[in-house]
Amino acid sequence: MEKIILLRVGELFLKGNNRHYFVACLKNNILAALNGFSCRFNGTQNRMFVEGYDEEDESAIIKRLLCVFGISSISPAVKVASDETALRETCDEISPKEGKFRVTVNRADKRIKKTSMEIAREIGGYMLSKEKGRKVDLFNFDFEVNVDIRENGYSYIFYEKIPAQGGLPVGCGGNAMLLLSGGIDSPVAAYRMAKRGVKVFAVHFHSFPYTSELAKEKVINLAKILVPYCGEIELSVVPFTDIQYAIKEKCPIEYMITIMRRFMMRIAQRLAEKNGCGCIVTGESLGQVASQTMESINVTNSVVTLPVFRPLIGMDKTEIIETAQKIGTFDTSILPYEDCCTVFLPKNPVIKPKIEYAVTYEERIENREELIEDAICRAEVLVIR
Repeated sequence: MEKIILLRVGELFLKGNNRHYFVACLKNNILAALNGFSCRFNGTQNRMFVEGYDEEDESAIIKRLLCVFGISSISPAVKVASDETALRETCDEISPKEGKFRVTVNRADKRIKKTSMEIAREIGGYMLSKEKGRKVDLFNFDFEVNVDIRENGYSYIFYEKIPAQGGLPVGCGGNAMLLLSGGIDSPVAAYRMAKRGVKVFAVHFHSFPYTSELAKEKVINLAKILVPYCGEIELSVVPFTDIQYAIKEKCPIEYMITIMRRFMMRIAQRLAEKNGCGCIVTGESLGQVASQTMESINVTNSVVTLPVFRPLIGMDKTEIIETAQKIGTFDTSILPYEDCCTVFLPKNPVIKPKIEYAVTYEERIENREELIEDAICRAEVLVIR
């Protein structure tokens, strides 16, 4: 009898002839998550498991794996030979000595002639004969003995199915450039895109000295919290103060946020193209603030050719906060260090901007191309692992 951690996949079952590609991505991500642990990872397209680990590391390994997209559930289990006697004795040995129970058998190895129901009855009968405190109840049970009989000659016995992230493995869905602020929304957008298999690159706009080094450190810490879900993140910290000065000097104050967002999108697209990203991602939610009205979104979209994904567009703030709390970014996001948008926020920003007005105002900034190129050249690139 050997302790293992059994992993199950979810959506990967639906991938047909391309499934091997998704499985390969998932295996690479699992190996990355297991880095630092002394253990072995094995698996096929049907079952994956971790074995050969120190039992003291079991909970830490499971905690790591619970962040890996593509895994639907995890079970601590024991591995035994698919022998009738071994199965009965192991189920008896590791089960509680009293309580209502049921036995569920999955017989993937069709070389075994007995049906799943027959094997379950035999195991249940043996367990009843060994302990008088046990009672079979198929519907209202205290514990369930799961026996998974595989084609490799071994069976896995477990009691618990821990729900994992599900989704698709990071890396199978292409690359995206995320506008990462220090707020609540954009880290949740990163999480939701990673769940669809997208590898996230990030850009943060820093307005030193109006935003402090603590504000930049806050964003770096948010990226670190996201790494267990998203994998390695390349974060570009772009100096944005000179662009904001130019906008403030040349453009009407009510259009400042709109034009700032247009500059951000231009920079994000150039960084995206440099890193092989197929889209830009933002944390916008429709109607949440002035820059997130339908009209504002249309005006900012008009300066880029890459698709812009907004995974939070239909979520309200309560839903976003719940996800931020779940993934552990919320407490960092609410630290009181302002980002570049809040520092230069006008009192009454336009909520229904027009593209032709934005273009006219931007043309007043004659050196706008030089400002963009200078900001990109001076960007600080950090690799968050």
